[in-house]
Amino acid sequence: MKQTIGKESLSVIGIAAICTLFAVAMSAQVQTKTTTSTDQPTIQTAVERAEVVYVTGNDLVVKMEDGTIRHIANVPESAKVTVDGQQLGIHDLKPGMKLQRTITTTTTPKTITTVKTVTGKVWHVNPPLSVILTLEDGTNQQFKIPKGQKFTVDGQMVDAWGLKKGMNVSATKVVEEPITEIEKQRKLTGSMPPAPAAPPADMPILIAEATPVPPPPAATAPAPRAANLPKTGSELPLIGLLGFFSIACSLGLRAFRSLS
Repeated sequence: MKQTIGKESLSVIGIAAICTLFAVAMSAQVQTKTTTSTDQPTIQTAVERAEVVYVTGNDLVVKMEDGTIRHIANVPESAKVTVDGQQLGIHDLKPGMKLQRTITTTTTPKTITTVKTVTGKVWHVNPPLSVILTLEDGTNQQFKIPKGQKFTVDGQMVDAWGLKKGMNVSATKVVEEPITEIEKQRKLTGSMPPAPAAPPADMPILIAEATPVPPPPAATAPAPRAANLPKTGSELPLIGLLGFFSIACSLGLRAFRSLS
């Protein structure tokens, strides 16, 4: 589904008078008929694609298809995007979502034709500038006469100098206004980011479990170090003592044998 989020019309008007018989000073008692003709419209379509990069509040940052980054500030709450058949607002957008905006522009040439007809009896003429006609309701109305204007009176063409009081005159003013009507329709759609790919069927799945980390051991006082002997200490006194003890034992044993 696609949602239209915006529609606007713009008219560019140019005015061209095809045939002007009278410049009307007053509009009363003047009959006006307006018709509009329409030519073949032309339709142009433009597509913009982007990926949501960041969303905060009503600010949106997207990456366009050409790689440029665009910041859209103060996105209105009324702006909606259709995603999987659901209408999502600015606060529902997530990074990685794909957005697509389609702009359809329809240009239609038109022509507005306005025909004004006035019928009356010449009451006073001031050639070649103006004429005062007595209209059907009995009121008098003054009209300006364009330069070079011709009138048909009793089947004959006359100019302003040929108008006389009491003549019945019928004049028509035709104005064509070519316009170009431009209509734009905007449709905004989107899609969720793709889900992560599933592992192959023959591939075992491992689920990591968090292992508690044991607390570090409490700090202990270092054991006292043995005192080092002075550099002058050696084993010679011990050897001498052992030798003296051996000699004493030998002398004692000899004396014991002599007594016996």
